[in-house]
Amino acid sequence: MATHKKRISRPRLLVAVAIAAGAVLVPVGVQAATVDEVATAGRKQDPAHVLERAAHPLRSTAPGGDTADLRALSAMIGDAKVVGLGEATHGSHEFFTMKERVFRHLVEKKGFTTFALELSWSAGLQIDDYLQTGKGDARKIAAQTLANSPWEREEFVSLIEWMRNYNRSHPDRPVHFMGDDIGAPSLNDAFFERVTGYVEKNHHEALPRLNELYTGLRPIDDAFAYLAKPLADRQQLAAKAQQALELVSSHKGSGGEAFDWAEQNARSIAQTAKFFTLNPADRESLNSLQRFRDEVMAQNVTWWQKHTGDKVLVSAHNNHVGYVSDNPELYSKTQGSFLRDTMGKNYLPVGFTFNQGSFLSKDAALGGDWKKFSVGAAEPGRNEHTLDQVGYRDFYLDVRKASAPARAWLNVARPTLNIGTQFPEKPRDIAIAKSFDILIHLNEIREAEKLKP
Repeated sequence: MATHKKRISRPRLLVAVAIAAGAVLVPVGVQAATVDEVATAGRKQDPAHVLERAAHPLRSTAPGGDTADLRALSAMIGDAKVVGLGEATHGSHEFFTMKERVFRHLVEKKGFTTFALELSWSAGLQIDDYLQTGKGDARKIAAQTLANSPWEREEFVSLIEWMRNYNRSHPDRPVHFMGDDIGAPSLNDAFFERVTGYVEKNHHEALPRLNELYTGLRPIDDAFAYLAKPLADRQQLAAKAQQALELVSSHKGSGGEAFDWAEQNARSIAQTAKFFTLNPADRESLNSLQRFRDEVMAQNVTWWQKHTGDKVLVSAHNNHVGYVSDNPELYSKTQGSFLRDTMGKNYLPVGFTFNQGSFLSKDAALGGDWKKFSVGAAEPGRNEHTLDQVGYRDFYLDVRKASAPARAWLNVARPTLNIGTQFPEKPRDIAIAKSFDILIHLNEIREAEKLKP
């Protein structure tokens, strides 16, 4: 694959400098050999060179077409049951399309069947219902379930449409969509019915108490309005949601798969209610509940994988899928770290970096609209600056199996840009090898495409 830069090789550059300086006191043959030896020794120590030897070029980030350039990625993933695929911004076209491309490849070549997103559990079930039944319209369902999120974009309509088309052609091996998160959910009456309906049918005597516990909690259709309730009220509702879960769980062993799903849905309600006891103005509360959020995401993925047996691709921000984040004060323990604790080598995180481009973020983390921002090329000293000196425009590498010099470079913490729900954001120190098993680097990105009517 052609390189994306035209660079003067280091040997030629040193020879040119020597000639320009009038270095003619040594015979030409001896001078050329000396320069070549110095250049070779220097290149062996050049971080970009040692990284390039480990890198595999990407033909494209667009889904569809030939995937020969992903064969090495398949080998790197090996027998992992859950793959975390990060993103260095929450709203860039290439990150989103690359996720569809990788997921398609893993479905077709590695037996993966579930795409998980840091989206609420309830919204994930709505999308999955469409994938399994075909009832509804992909674009309308995306607009409803992804509303006010950075995934309310054309790229995710494309993913959902591909998944539905795949299921039409493979009814014996369908793919699934799951939401593993508890942030900004919409727990409507239909979702509560997934729990109360099961209890009414199988344990009718428990239904009055369950309805009593859910009074005042159902529905949750506006997260910000719910957070405006007094903290004491939210804490009381969270306690009742936990009691409702315990009531459902008390019938364990009596309902098979239907019970398992009812219990998991009741668990999601309890998780959400507990998460909404946060006080955004209290830093300590915010930090502890952010840890709780990542723990819940890991628990939901683990439950899904064990219950279904599916291999799962988990899509989330780098700071969620990695073993460690670049902001340990806020993300003291990540979803990736929790997954490693429970799954060991069956979990594999893949991180993204980028050199320059545009993306979606907001002026304030809570509230506001997702809009376009841009950054220029990475400055010297940042991880991305060196990665972009590798001779491929876009590439990936196995951090674990890189050469010793490459791993030594990857193990050093340097400023790296990870942009979440608020911008401006400064680069924070992170050692790539301590966060990810595989790294994908892209030269340039652009903001994701608005959802069409």
